[in-house]
Amino acid sequence: MTSQPTPTADQIWCAVAEERAALLALLEPLPETAWDTRSLCADWRVRDVVAHLILSSEVRLPRLLRELIRARGDIHGLIRDSSIAHAEQHSATELLAQLRESVPVRFTPFGTGPIDRLMDLVVHAQDIAIPLGIDHPVPAFAGRLALEHVWGMRDFRAQRRFRGRRLMATDLDWAAGSGAVTEARAVELLMLITGRTTG
Repeated sequence: MTSQPTPTADQIWCAVAEERAALLALLEPLPETAWDTRSLCADWRVRDVVAHLILSSEVRLPRLLRELIRARGDIHGLIRDSSIAHAEQHSATELLAQLRESVPVRFTPFGTGPIDRLMDLVVHAQDIAIPLGIDHPVPAFAGRLALEHVWGMRDFRAQRRFRGRRLMATDLDWAAGSGAVTEARAVELLMLITGRTTG
């Protein structure tokens, strides 16, 4: 894998805006019924995934702490339940408008950075697109950064789960691990190391 220059925060935020705009383009033609399709995210429909992406662009620390106390410290449960609740309170048209407003937003919840927003968007766009049978391309810049970030994240335990394997992207310059080689497109490797089942 060729060493790549470290991207600036501005470059990452520009990629975030591009991914939000691309997701909007994917969602806008969908009929209302498609928004209730089960996503690749456990417990979430398409509308719930969109609600999560909207909420992650606007959550403020005081509100987050209040809701975390109510959730008894279960951050994943809090994210799941708040996203579902938000999706239930808004129509697809309203969610689209909120996502559109978030395109230029450069905000990250406490403890995260712009790379988290980019990774979240790249992965969740596939959580939506794949069950709908839509091919949603991932730009090389965003795909490589998302792969690198997930590979190093403790939450996904990718390095532990794929010990003894070398993962190699066939469509961009990215590889990680050592051992028997698994080759696939970057988006397929990203779904693999984030634990998605795509068939």
